[in-house]
Amino acid sequence: MDHSKHSRNTSTDKKDSGDTGGSVLNGHFDGMVTRAPGGTGRSSAAPAAEPGSRVAAAGVMESWRDERTRSVEDNEMSLPSLAAAYTTILRGLGEDPQRQGLLKTPWRAATAMQFFTKGYQEKIIDVLNDAIFDEDHDEMVIVKDIDMFSMCEHHLVPIFGRVHIGYLPNKRVLGLSKLARIVEIYSRRLQVQERLTKQIAVAITEALQPTGVGVVIEATHMCMVMRGVQKMNSKTVTSTMLGVFREDPKTRDEFLTLIRS
Repeated sequence: MDHSKHSRNTSTDKKDSGDTGGSVLNGHFDGMVTRAPGGTGRSSAAPAAEPGSRVAAAGVMESWRDERTRSVEDNEMSLPSLAAAYTTILRGLGEDPQRQGLLKTPWRAATAMQFFTKGYQEKIIDVLNDAIFDEDHDEMVIVKDIDMFSMCEHHLVPIFGRVHIGYLPNKRVLGLSKLARIVEIYSRRLQVQERLTKQIAVAITEALQPTGVGVVIEATHMCMVMRGVQKMNSKTVTSTMLGVFREDPKTRDEFLTLIRS
């Protein structure tokens, strides 16, 4: 991504009016998540919604189940072809893949790329599991300085930085480590920072239906440092504000002040 800027993603969904129609964000249906009987934090099963109809909790959770696009078995099957592709790249660069230092490089590189993109193997529903709890807490929850590593989808080089997350609970809270796990799932993919920011915010919103969510990412893009404009100290800052974080300047300012403290 060849730019350095501060951009704010805003949602045009009518959250406050209860409009949970057939829009799709984050690969998930933008619907209301409700807890199943027994307080496990999981939704109850329901038939898939018709196109354009209101999507209930089960529709959201079903979309999370369908989100995984790669399995461990897929990794094993695709590893030889990935390694062969890296061999071709080495030859295209003018190197000899048979020299001692490069003999195992294609396999190492293929395995590393599978790890860098392991987020495709994971689903939010698996991460949340039973980590949504009923709690009468109505003050802001913030987890900041979450380390993030990703891959620029335009150049296949690293993006790294920090993620700050805040939300205002609505009778439910999420286990704190799960916020970091959500970051890990979406960052370990081919990404652009703007989309990554919004995906994290929307996933938290869908899971908890809080009063509001704020996500800020500060990151360095190696495609700007190692190539192109080669600006060593540039950082890209993106934010997504949903619910009261977007609508109430005081809430937003409190969040931004706390993550900078």
